[in-house]
Amino acid sequence: MSDLPVGIADVRRAGAALAGAVLRTPLVAAPALSDRAGCDVFLKLETLQPTGSFKERGALNKLLTLSAAERDIGVIAMSAGNHAQGVAYHARRLGIPATIVMPLGTPFTKIDRTEALGAKVVLEGEGLVDARRAAQALAQRHGLVFVHPYDDPAVIAGQGTIALEMLADRPDLDVLLVPVGGGGLISGIAVAAKALAPKIEVIGVQSALYPSMQRLLLGADPGEPSDTATLAEGIAVKEPGMLTRQVVLALVNDVCVVDERQLEEAVELLAESSKLVAEGAGAAGVAALLAEPERFRGRRVGIVLTGGNIDSRLLASLLMRGLVRGGRFVRLRAELPDLPGVLSRVSGIIGGLGGNIVEVHHQRLFHDTSIKRAELDVMVETQNRRHVDTIITALIAAGFPTRLMTGIEAEQT
Repeated sequence: MSDLPVGIADVRRAGAALAGAVLRTPLVAAPALSDRAGCDVFLKLETLQPTGSFKERGALNKLLTLSAAERDIGVIAMSAGNHAQGVAYHARRLGIPATIVMPLGTPFTKIDRTEALGAKVVLEGEGLVDARRAAQALAQRHGLVFVHPYDDPAVIAGQGTIALEMLADRPDLDVLLVPVGGGGLISGIAVAAKALAPKIEVIGVQSALYPSMQRLLLGADPGEPSDTATLAEGIAVKEPGMLTRQVVLALVNDVCVVDERQLEEAVELLAESSKLVAEGAGAAGVAALLAEPERFRGRRVGIVLTGGNIDSRLLASLLMRGLVRGGRFVRLRAELPDLPGVLSRVSGIIGGLGGNIVEVHHQRLFHDTSIKRAELDVMVETQNRRHVDTIITALIAAGFPTRLMTGIEAEQT
């Protein structure tokens, strides 16, 4: 594969250059995931990097290629997230001036975080495409080096060091599951993995809303750019790179897609069963494993957790939705006579069966019930769906008609 833009020698040189400057993250066994999927799962924890993402590897490797004159003038990058922080963090370490162009709608927390790492932030454009154009124009105008997030040989080689580490720790891996956006990460990993273990299967994972690399691998046009919001915003890339597509077509075995529900469940499962925080894009490999467990049964599967930079409010909401889906946090609606002591009886039944009442809403006026009766909405923490059924059965037996409210009903009331 000498015609490819990056080779194993480039990745090895990157590994030597990054040693001691980028964390050599652990590859850990994931027993809960292994039991669920019927295979041996190992997680590469790039979430532990100082900026919370693998992006540091490619960014630093690119910065180390700069001449003294280029370092003095500085670099510029386009990003609204992990790449911005990776460039800013290592540029400050090396004393290189860094400018990051972000879209106008970028959350203030991301702007503040990037500025705190020493970079100058410029807000331009309505989206990443506009921001990239602005960054390239500024680079040309001021002689700055543009640090591409994925379509650069040095960046690709830097990301490939992940595979060097994974296969050094577990040379017997059968499969690697790798999130794919523009393709820089999977390109570097595929180059290294196929050179070290030619029979290993390298599988990319994309958001179903942004399947451009999968379509390319299938011989189809990447399709029209999408502007749809996805939990996996870190891989919501509208167009694969020109260099990365060459590597993917030559070395990657397959690219699969996962939907939003599968991404949510992967983030939730990692938090609950493995005690690991991952962003949506970072958990894409786990989502693919859970979506097709039969594909990986009995095999040794390495999954790259690419990043852990998820908004705390989003994570909290996601975990609560998981509790609702699992029947561990429910809303019950009971009809009861409007008499003294009845509310106490209802709470006694629920509490006596081990349910924890979190919120109560007693409604007399706005529901279609008899003037002598009331409706009670109760938010309850439960063990599982069987536990919910037991509570509902007990309430009905006590003379309080009760039903489980669905998500749609709950939103309408």
